[in-house]
Amino acid sequence: MPSETKSERRLFLSVHDVGPKFEDSVDRLRDLLGRHAPDDRIALLVVPNHWGQAPLVRGSAFSTKLRRWADAGAELFVHGWFHRDDSVHSGRAAQLKARHMTAGEGEFLGLSYTDALRRMRDGRHLIEDIAGRAAAGFIAPAWLYGAGADAALAEAGFEIAENHRRVWNPVTGQVLARDPVLTWASRSRARILSSLAVAQLLPPVLRRLPTARIGVHPGDVTVPALLTSIDRAVARVRRTHSPARYADLLAA
Repeated sequence: MPSETKSERRLFLSVHDVGPKFEDSVDRLRDLLGRHAPDDRIALLVVPNHWGQAPLVRGSAFSTKLRRWADAGAELFVHGWFHRDDSVHSGRAAQLKARHMTAGEGEFLGLSYTDALRRMRDGRHLIEDIAGRAAAGFIAPAWLYGAGADAALAEAGFEIAENHRRVWNPVTGQVLARDPVLTWASRSRARILSSLAVAQLLPPVLRRLPTARIGVHPGDVTVPALLTSIDRAVARVRRTHSPARYADLLAA
């Protein structure tokens, strides 16, 4: 079987936590990723009301900017509603995920089916109304989904979702891509150091896979070493993979 060409290997880039609370940081991250990919190949994960403190408001300056990005072809994903985990978790596995995989931001890990579906639909309606076009899909904060969120995804009608290990179509159940997502953490020195180490080790692995995903967060801009690491990691994977849109996975 012939090896895949660069055009057949896809790189998916995304900026998380897009909203008015982190406007300046989002702009910087888009500029950074823009060194390696066109703007319409940088997905934006939009939070409707980050921690209940920064609501998306129709007609606001930020909403106008979001509409402009969408008009230019950027894919907009619904990225939770509050991006804050207020659930009381039962079961050791969920408790460990909530405690160690995120800093209180796994919003959809403990939600019931009803609450998850309502927030998904409300987020979709708001973002689509502002953008004037369909949302690309749904990605849970911290890539964490509980049973309620899993059940709600298909009912909400999203055709693309992702977690740490894969991208799939919740409507059909089809897995669209399997790869570990490369991301960075900035909330402690230990996590910064581990992120830098992983960013050195993972790109050679990603370069051998048909798809690669790299996600960045507003907190990354607070640590110059992380910005340098992101730039280098994207450049390394970019040698073998072409920036792509998530919708390309559905077309394939």
